[in-house]
Amino acid sequence: MSFDDKAIEIPNSMPMLPVRDIVVFPYMILPLYVGRESSIRAVEEALAKNRLLFLASQKDIAEENPTESSIYKVGTIAMIMRMRKLSDGRVKILIQGVAKGKINKFNQSEPCFEVSVEKISESTFSTTPVESEAIIRNAKEQLEKIIALGRMLSPDILLVLDDVTDPGRLADLIASNLGLKVSDAQRVLETQDPKVRLQFVNEILANELEVLQMQARIRNTAKDEMSKSQREYFLREQMRAIKSELGENDTKSEEVEELREKIKNAEMPEKVQEEALKQLGRLERMHPDASEASMVRTYLDWLVELPWAKSTTDNLDLFHAQKILDEDHFDLGKVKDRILEFLAVRKLKEKNLKGPILCFLGPPGVGKTSLGKSIARAMGREYFRIALGGVKDEAEIRGHRRTYVGAMPGKIIQTLKQVKTNNPVIVLDEIDKLGSDFRGDPSAAMLEVLDPEQNATFRDNYLNVDFDLSKVLFIATANVFENIPAALRDRMETISISGYTETDKLMIAKKHLVPRQIEANGINESQIEFTDEGLRSLISSFTREAGLRNLEREVGSVCRKVAKRFVFGETGKVIVTPESVTDLLGAPRFLREEKLKENHVGIATGLAWTQAGGEVLFVEVLRMKGKGGLILTGQLGDVMKESARAAMSYARAHSDELGIESDWFENNELHIHLPAGAIPKDGPSAGVTMATALTSLVTGVPVRCDVAMTGEITLAGRVLPVGGIKEKALAALNFGISTVIVPLQNKKDVLEIPKEYKEKINFMFVENLDEVFSLVFDHKDAKKRLPATKMGKKPKHPSASAA
Repeated sequence: MSFDDKAIEIPNSMPMLPVRDIVVFPYMILPLYVGRESSIRAVEEALAKNRLLFLASQKDIAEENPTESSIYKVGTIAMIMRMRKLSDGRVKILIQGVAKGKINKFNQSEPCFEVSVEKISESTFSTTPVESEAIIRNAKEQLEKIIALGRMLSPDILLVLDDVTDPGRLADLIASNLGLKVSDAQRVLETQDPKVRLQFVNEILANELEVLQMQARIRNTAKDEMSKSQREYFLREQMRAIKSELGENDTKSEEVEELREKIKNAEMPEKVQEEALKQLGRLERMHPDASEASMVRTYLDWLVELPWAKSTTDNLDLFHAQKILDEDHFDLGKVKDRILEFLAVRKLKEKNLKGPILCFLGPPGVGKTSLGKSIARAMGREYFRIALGGVKDEAEIRGHRRTYVGAMPGKIIQTLKQVKTNNPVIVLDEIDKLGSDFRGDPSAAMLEVLDPEQNATFRDNYLNVDFDLSKVLFIATANVFENIPAALRDRMETISISGYTETDKLMIAKKHLVPRQIEANGINESQIEFTDEGLRSLISSFTREAGLRNLEREVGSVCRKVAKRFVFGETGKVIVTPESVTDLLGAPRFLREEKLKENHVGIATGLAWTQAGGEVLFVEVLRMKGKGGLILTGQLGDVMKESARAAMSYARAHSDELGIESDWFENNELHIHLPAGAIPKDGPSAGVTMATALTSLVTGVPVRCDVAMTGEITLAGRVLPVGGIKEKALAALNFGISTVIVPLQNKKDVLEIPKEYKEKINFMFVENLDEVFSLVFDHKDAKKRLPATKMGKKPKHPSASAA
């Protein structure tokens, strides 16, 4: 059944049926399933009138309720030949295209579309008969080849085409049977010139023929050795080729092109870019579902996301940096000076400046880690902290090789990806607590990271390409210097941060800890006030540390007690004094040794260094009847025991000069004890104190109670330098002792003590025990005097206060 479009009267207005995923051509007969309510109403409207319906394709097939703008204007006027209602509520209609038409106006959109349509007449074929015949034959021949290569088309299509001589109708017939994309089929429909239309269809046929020929070649080449996986690959490649030729989206191709663009924009070094493009080529040739494809894809993602050329701009304003460093931390002059020096050099030399590799060494809680964050803020750089405590696997630093399942880069590369710049401040926290086991030694892997001469070409095992770490400012923190391997120590610039003195802690508490804890516990300054005496009581009686963590906890505890009182209805401002601290926190946890009030025989005041700062300790020596010998108690270490034996040997060797009876040591036994026996003690700096207390006992001459001392001794009586002079001197000052005896070679360390403290202490510098004895023995209460040769020899070195 067919219609002559000239015999059918086309009305000016008719119902419109939007169709999706298909373009209907004139003379085309096909069934349509109608399910939308508005579309069913359009069919009913057409059947009620003249059975004519205008079919127009949607631009977006997923749109459920198309609007005027989402419908192509050119479509086909069709005749409804049959209609049948289905059980699911849909309607099946059989339609035949009558003529092309164009929408001039949308008359209505509810309850169905009603449009004014203008019929499009076929243009004349503007070519010679010979050219027309050539184009027609070419189209028919290409279609025959396509069918011969296995393309499934209607079996009667070639018979029908033999009778068609009109170029326009031939183009429409071929296009309606090829199953083109909506956009291509719509273009054929909208083209009025038969010659242009048929030429466009010829191009489509040529592309389709090329795809089928490629399929045939792939099929013939791989046919003999095709396995199951190869067969799947072949089928997917066929799909890819078809989609590519038809211009449809190919997810894998899009992904490859996206990665290629990212590689281009990542500003990688030339060798790295070559490796990335090489791996991209491998990925392009792989099956998308292959296990190695996901590994290569992940590797490329890491490469393109690393900050190869992205840097933050350093803030080179030294006054701004100084202000921030002073705001965040009290004192720490050496560290601040080193950072300001780096910024100054950076300002003068902008290119090829390697970042310093610093190691902050000090006891816990003195602000090593927070100092790194402050430095990053002062310089305007990104900050990241890597916790190295307990790390035992070398791969944590250098990464895993890509051959392992779940492989990933090491912590350094992960950090750079996260901060998105190649010049951050990276704090390597607790570097002295790195471990090692059968998986390797991570401290050995750190050698390359922390070497300014090598880290410009740092190679992570996962990346397997060089990455420049020379712009990174590495700051390591450690508590015990000896636990760091020697090779690693050699690569870092070590800056010691000693424990805070009581005065330092008081200043820091007033400036930082108290305001922070008041805010953290929901109270304000109108409800609580810390006096200096109250804070000193917290520091001395409730904490024993070099840092500030426990002090901050105690301040927070006081604030919580006050907050609880206010919640229970108590009013009035709480003044924190030594008495109120005891009321709030209970009895003091630590009690200081009381200063000796008078001179004693056999008791000397020594100075010791601990991680919590300086300490004053007493050395007591007791005589017992016996056959000689030396007893040492107080949980002394090996070095301290050796110092005691050296002091005894010195006294015995110089017994004549000291006025000691020749058989004294044979008839008496000595017992040396250091109080606080539960606390381990070690080190050579108690040698002078032990020698003084021992000599005092055997000679009967009391030791001055207002003098403290430190220093290592030799068998010849020389006094050697020791460490921790600043902490020891301040401990003596806090204890109420203003005269301190130190080795002459420690005079340089005294210069580092703040001026306000140095003026309050009388430092006496000595080179040997003779000079020590002349300063500490009190002859007024002596039972027996030392010979003038020993006691009358004054030190030839002036005291620090007199210098």
